[in-house]
Amino acid sequence: MYANLKQLLETVAMGELSPDQALESLKYLHYESVGDFAKIDHHRALRTGFPEVVFGLGKTPCQIAQIMQVMVSKNPVVMATKIVPEVYTQIQPSLRGLQYFPIAQICYLGESAPPKHGCITIITAGTADLPIAEEAAVTGELCGFQVKRLWDLGVAGIHRLLSHQEAIANAEVIIVVAGMEGALASVVAGLAACPIVAVPTSIGYGASFQGLAPLLTMLNSCATGVGVVNIDNGFGAAMLAAKILNRGQ
Repeated sequence: MYANLKQLLETVAMGELSPDQALESLKYLHYESVGDFAKIDHHRALRTGFPEVVFGLGKTPCQIAQIMQVMVSKNPVVMATKIVPEVYTQIQPSLRGLQYFPIAQICYLGESAPPKHGCITIITAGTADLPIAEEAAVTGELCGFQVKRLWDLGVAGIHRLLSHQEAIANAEVIIVVAGMEGALASVVAGLAACPIVAVPTSIGYGASFQGLAPLLTMLNSCATGVGVVNIDNGFGAAMLAAKILNRGQ
């Protein structure tokens, strides 16, 4: 890797490559191995606008801690998702300054990203959807965006939603988090001019099939402008909303 970087710099120095062309090459150059189980993509922020994030499920506490230790030296904020309290308790002693959001099940090192223009509005159908909604909210905040939380506005009491029509009409991008049958995303999309990111959750009785029913409802929405992420993927919803807002920076 260092030989490639030296060659790239020499090419720029000789005038055979412009600085802008070199920057494009750097986007795909650098990663770092951690033990024999991970390769950290340090240039992801350069390519995509946001750094790599650690997905906690399926990793041991030791692996999570080692990955975050390597990442924090090269990123202003290092974030890990799906971190249950028991795992946080195990990794916290080896990661000085580690912060934890227990509802969102997110931990992070460092500072949040520099403030960006734009606000992500997040609406939940019910209180049981809060863990996924908070995952989206904390992710958006750590990316540097403002977040407006509108909780428990499900269609079973639609007057609650309609009392926030002004906030919906003025939103730049909306994340709708709903389980059961997932109808809320379609209703919000029928009121809003901005893009809607729909998140089905695994909340609901047996016929919701752990989130499959709201997923299909959202995919079949008759309202326009609805994009759907996977079941319980609050993180993915926030990153999609962040990239939508980033295009206007």
